[in-house]
Amino acid sequence: MIKELDQVALVAPIPEHDLEPGDVGTVVDIFADGKAYAVEFFSITGETIVVTTVEADRVRPVASMERLHTRPPKARTA
Repeated sequence: MIKELDQVALVAPIPEHDLEPGDVGTVVDIFADGKAYAVEFFSITGETIVVTTVEADRVRPVASMERLHTRPPKARTA
């Protein structure tokens, strides 16, 4: 079961926030007995990218030996 402050990985993209499967965030709140989570996603330097609500079926817990990797953000268009 996912708890507050657990790290989770996306299994589905969230295009409006430039988040891709595999992006890792931290659960900061739990809604409706675990049906959704408020997840905070950070940059590599620790700056908050976004805090967004994510349905439970769009994230999974991360395992201790998983590897992190980086990717550049998409260019924003005006």
